[in-house]
Amino acid sequence: MAEALLRAEGLAAFRGERLVLRDIDFSVPAGGALLLAGPNGSGKSTLLRLLAGLLRAAAGRMLWNGRDALADLAEHAGRVAYLGHQDAIKPGLSAAENLAFFARIGGGDVMAALAGLGLADLADLPARMLSAGQKRRLALARLALSPATLWLLDEPTLGLDAGSVEMLGEMLAAHRGRGGIVVAATHLPLPLPGATELRLKRAVVVVQ
Repeated sequence: MAEALLRAEGLAAFRGERLVLRDIDFSVPAGGALLLAGPNGSGKSTLLRLLAGLLRAAAGRMLWNGRDALADLAEHAGRVAYLGHQDAIKPGLSAAENLAFFARIGGGDVMAALAGLGLADLADLPARMLSAGQKRRLALARLALSPATLWLLDEPTLGLDAGSVEMLGEMLAAHRGRGGIVVAATHLPLPLPGATELRLKRAVVVVQ
């Protein structure tokens, strides 16, 4: 079995005064993927935010390559790319301009990132004119420009048609092929072959 790059041991978290996660254990090797499944309110988004370092765990620890992943939050931020429910698109900028900052940080190619999600022909179009699905694809294109090893995705296929999901699958496969990790919360099937599933239900966790 491949050695774990990301490992959670006994993680617990509160949302407000309610314990939404407890005794969370999992491990993911380089190139691996973990699917977070379960009903609304089961803590999928909370767990993603915890893994991103945006929330403090009530108990347990998260390890990266055997070391405390959150000991240095700035270092951890450099290995994480987080996509939440909101697309975080600036409507007054073009599709290409929305990606320019991330390209400067990651050293990637804006047009290649757009082309990977079928948006090359819309590069100069103001983002406010994009459809909901196109905005979601633009948000996903930021991932292709990120040097981060750990991708945390919250319902990444929201608003995507079948063709767009296929393009996303190719991008996820390329990331995993480089040794990257994907952790995704979803209600729908995702193109992540070989992924482990972690099913959450009101602080009761079953790993399949």
